[in-house]
Amino acid sequence: MDSINVDVTHLKKGEVSMGTSIMAVTFKDGVILGADSRTTSGSYVANRVTDKLTQLQDKIWCCRSGSAADTQAVADIVRYQMDLYKTANASEPSTRLAASIFQEICYNNKDQLTAGIICAGYDEGKGGQVFTVPLGGSMHQHEYAISGSGSVFIYGYCKKNYKPDMSQQDTIDFIKTSLSQAIRWDGSSGGVIRMVILTKKGIERLIFYPDEYVGA
Repeated sequence: MDSINVDVTHLKKGEVSMGTSIMAVTFKDGVILGADSRTTSGSYVANRVTDKLTQLQDKIWCCRSGSAADTQAVADIVRYQMDLYKTANASEPSTRLAASIFQEICYNNKDQLTAGIICAGYDEGKGGQVFTVPLGGSMHQHEYAISGSGSVFIYGYCKKNYKPDMSQQDTIDFIKTSLSQAIRWDGSSGGVIRMVILTKKGIERLIFYPDEYVGA
């Protein structure tokens, strides 16, 4: 694939950002992505119910953190490049390819972008895949990943409680509890908890309201 060069510029002071809590976790049947829904502009909550889970292909999604404008623009570019690949090659692109495109864009524009991405998907024959593309544009594969301003509060919890090959329900509970604690302690995270479950069977979306996760 040709090198991807995108002309981007810094947003002005007071930009709308997603001080956020996002994560993706592999389990025995696939992968689950989760995120809070609060978008802030400084100390002002600009949107309480933002959807930070973005579909790139049928079973490839990403979680977005950082500048809302930056992450939306980059996700749109990646989706376009994936559609081109699918048309040109008559085959489904992989999660690794999507993460590699994120990595190239973010690295080439590392001085202008504020974008932290978790790219996750279900690949036939490989199962659930999770990649992170943090600020600066590197790329890393994990069994699970957390990011965003709320992630600093739950590293210890996740490390202690994550188990490989969990069941779907155990993974849902793990994500819900992790994000509820991030929301509890991080002032920039809040709202509802959204999840996307990707398996061989297809896609399932879940939403948990505060009265369903407070105290989890």
